[in-house]
Amino acid sequence: MAIQKEIWQDHIEGNLFKNNEFLLASTDAGQFVLQGKVVHIPQAGALPNVVKNRSSLPGTIVQRADSDVTYSLDEYTSDPILIPYAETFELSYGKRESVLSEHESSLKQTIADNILVSWSPSVAASLIRTSGGAAASHIDTTSGNRKKLTVKDIKAAQLALNKQNVPMEGRYALLSADMFQQLTDELSVTDYRDFSAAYNIKHGVLGRLFGFNIMMRSAVVTYTNDTVPVVNPYGSAVHADDNDTVLCWQTDALERAIGAVKFFERIDDPTYYGNVYSMSVRMGGRKRRADGKGVVAIVQAASA
Repeated sequence: MAIQKEIWQDHIEGNLFKNNEFLLASTDAGQFVLQGKVVHIPQAGALPNVVKNRSSLPGTIVQRADSDVTYSLDEYTSDPILIPYAETFELSYGKRESVLSEHESSLKQTIADNILVSWSPSVAASLIRTSGGAAASHIDTTSGNRKKLTVKDIKAAQLALNKQNVPMEGRYALLSADMFQQLTDELSVTDYRDFSAAYNIKHGVLGRLFGFNIMMRSAVVTYTNDTVPVVNPYGSAVHADDNDTVLCWQTDALERAIGAVKFFERIDDPTYYGNVYSMSVRMGGRKRRADGKGVVAIVQAASA
């Protein structure tokens, strides 16, 4: 029996952000997606010049030069999975639903990991180093000690965004599980009570500090240990001196877009003696400002 593909496609799209609620803390560019594949956003040109107490007429006529932002959405596809024909009748549990749920979970994780890399800043002024005491590096395949994340580091990120004239409202910080532990270990009982007053599990917010809604996931992104650290591409090998990172941003500075969501099935395949299923999702994200303002990375610093 064939499944209802439309239901599964809606289910996949509706659950893409579950357990990755940080993706929703960005600007949704879905309305600008063309044919499910490309984002096309008209950009207004520079603001007109304003003169106080104009003394000479006529004013200079200028023409606004508008431009476009266009980028392709990445396509994420799951490997096809076979459910043998006999199992669809003989198993006492819904294996098909279980298998498809695992595919959906894997897609969500991969998409989120890739978008985090796209969101990560590269401008030196937007990169801050941790400043705490020494602790062994917690990322697999790395070695040596790193300076712990501190409350001062979060405050430094706040200052960096303040200097960039970024709105106070809608600021977020995403921490790995290990760096979240380092941060909360530094808080007193009273500080933690105030911090956790903003706890909102529905939206993935675990607390609030220096204007940032604090969020957590198992891992965020890693940066190299260069003088000006560089974010590592998704799937690249982690080197011994690479560093964990906290991403801090304001919602208007980052963007996400979902394109076509497709569910594929082949029922009663005569060569595999069963049903074959797979999924495809087009999604992407970017930093919205060419100068990279509005997003800051707190990168671990090496420690003796």
